[in-house]
Amino acid sequence: RAKEIRAAVPHLPLHASTQAFTHSTRSANALSSLGFSSVVLARELDEESIRVATQEASCETEIFLHGALCVSHSGECLFSSLVGGRSGNRGECAQPCRLPYNGKDRYPLSLKDLSLAAHIPALIDSGVSSLKIEGRMKSPDYVFGVTSIYRRLLDERRAATPEEHQRLAALFSRGGFTDGYATGRHERPMTGVRSEEDKTSSRQLTSRTFTPLRRTVRARAVFRLGEPSSMTVYDDERSVSVTGDIPSVAQNSPLNSVDLSTRLCKMGNTYLSLSPNDLEIELDKGINLAPSAINALRRAAAESFTDASRSPLTPPTPKRTRRPAPRPIVTAQFFRPELFSALTKEERAQLDVAFVPLFASPLPEGANGVSIPPVLMESEWEGAREALAQAVLSGVQYALVSNLSHLSLVKEFSLTPIGDFRLNVTNSQSKELLTALGISDVILSPELTLPQSRDVQGGVIVYGRIPLMLTERCFVRENGGCRLCGSFTLTDRMGKQFPILREYPHRNLIFNSLPTYLGDKRDELTRAGLSHAHFLFTVETPSEVRTVLRSYERGESLPSPVRRMKK
Repeated sequence: RAKEIRAAVPHLPLHASTQAFTHSTRSANALSSLGFSSVVLARELDEESIRVATQEASCETEIFLHGALCVSHSGECLFSSLVGGRSGNRGECAQPCRLPYNGKDRYPLSLKDLSLAAHIPALIDSGVSSLKIEGRMKSPDYVFGVTSIYRRLLDERRAATPEEHQRLAALFSRGGFTDGYATGRHERPMTGVRSEEDKTSSRQLTSRTFTPLRRTVRARAVFRLGEPSSMTVYDDERSVSVTGDIPSVAQNSPLNSVDLSTRLCKMGNTYLSLSPNDLEIELDKGINLAPSAINALRRAAAESFTDASRSPLTPPTPKRTRRPAPRPIVTAQFFRPELFSALTKEERAQLDVAFVPLFASPLPEGANGVSIPPVLMESEWEGAREALAQAVLSGVQYALVSNLSHLSLVKEFSLTPIGDFRLNVTNSQSKELLTALGISDVILSPELTLPQSRDVQGGVIVYGRIPLMLTERCFVRENGGCRLCGSFTLTDRMGKQFPILREYPHRNLIFNSLPTYLGDKRDELTRAGLSHAHFLFTVETPSEVRTVLRSYERGESLPSPVRRMKK
């Protein structure tokens, strides 16, 4: 929607959130070229990466300073959405990372809260423009206490004292804090849960009374027999009027100005303040109106004034053009190259594009596409560039891109870019922008329903265990050791197993416990104009890959579920 906001309000500053997945100078510059004046850098960056991105990016940078940490890279978590039905990308995260896995009282995905109170001088020297404190669903005491400490540290340009660290922990912590990403030490000590001791410590703090800031308004209310009641709310800038129910003749206890004033001045959870001295009431004698009707009149007036106070954004109406029918295309991403190598020449011929990991060594013969790692830190770009040059020499023609920063690299080698589902395309405007940037087609977000996918048009994942999380930490190494790489799983309280595979260089991909399959719905996909089918192959055997391709080709259901991973 950034493009529409820019068109409607050209001078409104645009800030890209951490959901925009910004890990490097290239990432920041890609967003800057689209009109963003500031970007929130990924929380996984270390101090040196923050400094380099800040000094070399063409826009301002902001970083997280304190508060809860997502274990997955922001913008890359579908766990809550696909497993729990609540989308983290839309602010509804159910926090499955805070639940136990692989046994009772084991919380491998639950991170301690972030605190960079010891790094204030280095952060000031880095040149970042803004520091963000996470405060989702926190109390006013937490907001006041945490911001007060950091305000003092910034003004005095110093690190926190032990006493200030203790104060921050008392306000809220999960077994203490972590600065693991900033220092590059992102292993098991980052894990923590909120204990009873933590909760008791927070409860013992003296609670403060906070008076919310409100906007002072004036009002006039009219109650006449036989006419709709009305209320006008106004200040020096604007005025709004609403009407309500019609008063009737009072049988007993007629309305009086004192009671009306008390009701009409209760602005509740709005940001408005109305005092009896600023309220004018015109009231006929001997009339009555239900209290619920008076309250409804007040709420309508407050809401109308609030709506009028907001600057209206009127985005341009996108032009709808008739799309030509796309040619059928079948693509597949092989997270393990050996699965592609096991296919016969005839089986490979079913795929228009086969993507294998960019850093697969050697690249399997016959693969014509590479998937670029979703995360490329500042220090990893040159290695990616060298690997891509080698891939081109091996005959690769396509690149699966999951970050806008990848485009400059792909174009350098004249490869055809296809947008991964990680670009989170959920509307036609996003797709049109990506097309304008040179992306030939996109895999749509798996959060879309079939009718929503039909309205956008793009590739649809027709088979595969969808990645639920992309983590900076290697949980395989931490919890099972490198010997289990490729066969490690997380098991939840219900016994469901979530396979974990390695992503470059030692990041982890946590996959759904069950695969998506739409091969038996090919007719519906065809009627919706969704002819680009995309497969994800992860922990399957070569035999299972063949079964999936054959079943999809025939439009049949899978004959048997994909095997379960061993614990």
